[in-house]
Amino acid sequence: MTPVTTLSVRQWSIAGLLFCALMMGVALYLEHVMGLEPCPLCIFQRVGVLATAAVLLVAAIHNPRGRWGALYGGLGVLSVAGGIGVAGRHLWLQSLPPDQVPSCGPSLDYMIDVLPMREVLVHVFSGSGECASIDFLFLGVSLPGWTMVGFLVLALAPLGILLRSFRGTSSS
Repeated sequence: MTPVTTLSVRQWSIAGLLFCALMMGVALYLEHVMGLEPCPLCIFQRVGVLATAAVLLVAAIHNPRGRWGALYGGLGVLSVAGGIGVAGRHLWLQSLPPDQVPSCGPSLDYMIDVLPMREVLVHVFSGSGECASIDFLFLGVSLPGWTMVGFLVLALAPLGILLRSFRGTSSS
């Protein structure tokens, strides 16, 4: 048995849940202690973390054996991939020269109040000037860069669940 298949779905899920809690803890610390206001893309990255946490929580409670774990692993990979996509878009906006940065639009709260959700998503993912600004660097990497790293590490949990499922081990 490889180390990947020695862990149960529950163990992989709990490990991923703990990492989700770490990611959200850092985000909330930066917002409430350091005073960094999240931009719309930052908020959607948080949604990706919370969606992954929800999948992993259900997987931990259910602790399926055999191939049923593939469902949770697949859903987890999809939610992590969504977070990676948002973080990638955010990094791309931050890499634009100042003259190519889109202008700042209305706040996310305002857009949610007055626009249909489809239009809100289009506006958010088209980006705005506030998403392109770099307010904080750690070791020379911006917050969306660190969030991307976090999502890549977080992907290990659903990938571990998938690998375990496809190997067909049924021990818990």
